[in-house]
Amino acid sequence: MDLMTAALNFVVPPASLVMLTFAWPTLTFINTCEWIYNTFFTSEDMENKVIVITGASSGIGEQISYEYAKRRANLVLIARRENRLRGISENARRLGARHVLIMAADVVKEDDCRRFINETINYFGRVDHLVNTASLGHTFYFEEATDSSVFPILMDINFWGNVYPTYVALPYLRQNSGRIIVNASVENWLPLPRMSLYSAAKSALVNFYETLRFEVKDDVGITVATHGWIGTEMTRGKFMVEEGAEMQWKEEREVHVSGGPVEEFAKLIVSGACRGDPYVKYPSWYDIFFLYRVFAPKVLYWTFRFLLINGGERRTSFIGTGRPLLETSPRRLIGGPVTTSQSLQQQQLKLE
Repeated sequence: MDLMTAALNFVVPPASLVMLTFAWPTLTFINTCEWIYNTFFTSEDMENKVIVITGASSGIGEQISYEYAKRRANLVLIARRENRLRGISENARRLGARHVLIMAADVVKEDDCRRFINETINYFGRVDHLVNTASLGHTFYFEEATDSSVFPILMDINFWGNVYPTYVALPYLRQNSGRIIVNASVENWLPLPRMSLYSAAKSALVNFYETLRFEVKDDVGITVATHGWIGTEMTRGKFMVEEGAEMQWKEEREVHVSGGPVEEFAKLIVSGACRGDPYVKYPSWYDIFFLYRVFAPKVLYWTFRFLLINGGERRTSFIGTGRPLLETSPRRLIGGPVTTSQSLQQQQLKLE
């Protein structure tokens, strides 16, 4: 048995690469034909359908709301910032949304999720799409965190903030052969520094929905949307604290990257969901790194270590680490007084 395992370890990886190389043109042709057919002949008509969107007060969630509004859907917008939702609901109506409900709720609380799903059913009588976009990132090195109370906050929003709405809405989605749309991230498998907890939560999230896909079979569709660098409030460092005040900080990064437009990613997500695509990727060229991770992990490791870790002086956001913000170089807080992370870590960070 050990000899057979050793032989398979030696033969299967290169043989698989050779087979994939020869099959790639055929697979590309089949995928293109399937995309054309689904786009022009089987794309779901969203007029009068009921769409529940969490994290709808900004960023990807807001733009997804507008894309569904253009398709004349009924929207249920969920976030903690109700005042922000009012303006978004008016924009959605102007773009074509039939009816728009807004509700303030915390997606990490099961009772809140049950409340907004029940109110949706009471008003519309159905749920067709559940779009989970609530997310919270961080940009500190794990060893710098001296206050572990931020750990469960990150896990709650990025994982349970998706699971609870899904758990409550799933029976109603089954009734209408509905669909769940998940806002994931390439960090669920691509290692990047200063994002350890975020990456772990996204990895758990993707594996949860991949498993759920097999459990629900064809009764409920699942679209996992994976993005690279997106220019949202989260990546710009804007968070929601418990009292409802917005806080933003500026940070120098080792590698200067430009975020792709959120509007384009939102359009791809909604179009893919209406076609019934299991995956939406933006940009898709990130996938090549997955082959390196499987077949040449050391190449991937040293490449990212060279580009991201040794690219400059070690600078980080000290939010939630228990260290003063001004410990290394001055940073300016926009929308609030200059303070230290000792006081900030006592406030529960929430992103809508």
